[in-house]
Amino acid sequence: MLAAIGVSSVAELFDRQIPEGVRLGRRLELPAGLPEQEVYAHLRDLAARNVSAEEELCFLGAGMYDHYVPALIDMLMERSEFLTPYTPYQPEVSQGGLQVMFEYQTAVCELTGLPVSNASVYEGPSAVASAAYMARLHNGRRRFVVSAGLHPHTLATLRTYAHGFGGEVVEVPLLDGLTDLDAWGAAIGVGGTSETCAAIFAQPNFYGAVEDAAALSAAARAPAGPAEADQVRNEAAVGAGGVAADGRGPVVIAQVDPITLGILAPPGECGVDVAVGEGQSLGNRLDFGGPSFGFFAAREAYLRRMPGRIAGETVDVDGRRGFVLTLQTREQHIRREKATSNICTAQALNALGGVVYLAWLGRQGIVELGELLLARTHYAREVLTALEGVEAAHVQPVVREFAVRLDADVAAVRARCAAQGVNPGADLHALTGREEDCGGLLVAITERRSRADIDRLAEVLGEAVAAERSTLGRQAVGV
Repeated sequence: MLAAIGVSSVAELFDRQIPEGVRLGRRLELPAGLPEQEVYAHLRDLAARNVSAEEELCFLGAGMYDHYVPALIDMLMERSEFLTPYTPYQPEVSQGGLQVMFEYQTAVCELTGLPVSNASVYEGPSAVASAAYMARLHNGRRRFVVSAGLHPHTLATLRTYAHGFGGEVVEVPLLDGLTDLDAWGAAIGVGGTSETCAAIFAQPNFYGAVEDAAALSAAARAPAGPAEADQVRNEAAVGAGGVAADGRGPVVIAQVDPITLGILAPPGECGVDVAVGEGQSLGNRLDFGGPSFGFFAAREAYLRRMPGRIAGETVDVDGRRGFVLTLQTREQHIRREKATSNICTAQALNALGGVVYLAWLGRQGIVELGELLLARTHYAREVLTALEGVEAAHVQPVVREFAVRLDADVAAVRARCAAQGVNPGADLHALTGREEDCGGLLVAITERRSRADIDRLAEVLGEAVAAERSTLGRQAVGV
């Protein structure tokens, strides 16, 4: 083979292809090999260092949540016809697999209030980045205005993607926990002359606050005059959207938490053009590193540029109901420059878990779950902010997650709580790196956290904060 391509060795092949500047220049620093039995023991010891949500009282969230997963989901996902295909994307995929995609798309459309959904994407952050790239293809612009309320992982992913296709990301700050509406509109610019490709916000935002999605959508279209202002207001009122679809404004993209859509207005009714998000909370477990899936729904104007696959319903020659793979826009199927995604994995198995979970909950169940989360989250915020040294980071409405500010070192407080078998939440500064998030703790509530669990959190957190404040006080006076 080497002779056929005109090289004398594998080393020469690599030398010709790999630039000197990116070569390691030394051997890999790997330990000597071990017998299988010793490798097993080593991996067992490593695994024992992990702590799962089954072993501690967990209030972690920040994008991944400890919801109950009914046994029904495992039973169906473990069926070989669903479990064994890696990522069924060929047109000849089984009718059962295509029907799963179709039913999943239908559920996502009903959940988001938008008419078109694809058959899932890789995960939440890349779903936002893919939506931004789709907007770039739609209107040819390169400027993305984003709320600082987006998840920091989403912001990082978007910046990485935007760098690749020459995009510019402009971040709009928060004001009292919400996206600053005036700064949002100013950053986007005036409707017909705006150079903004897409306007992107989260609902609820990363700090748990419920945004005014309709106001953000309307402001993103920045009317140029009274007539256009009236049109934007009317469209926002009826959820028609469509301003961006004909090129007169940026594409409005919302990163939404699907669990909250049982009680919050669907993004499609708030003037949002594209709704994307992380699907882990829909029937997928809190596994270290995943996998999960991303969902992607949009208005029909974006159908031809949506990433991934879309399954459609049809009838065969005998008039029987059937399903077909209607659209594929990855680089495997079309010219690379026309592809809207280069991620081949659509997470079809995890999306199956999502649609089974939604069917298990039903229309009323997802409302009841949202109401339960709303009540318990309200109780938790009231109890925690009553503690000395703990205050609310903002006073905006929340559904399932909220931020508090501790008058103590967050890492030390979390360590003290962990020693008591409680994970009190996520360190905001560690996630965002923002100076204003120092002392911030993000607390998440799911239906698995009872009132007694919340009381236990308050007890342990209060003790930990008090202990750290006492330690800090003694250090201050040199004791």
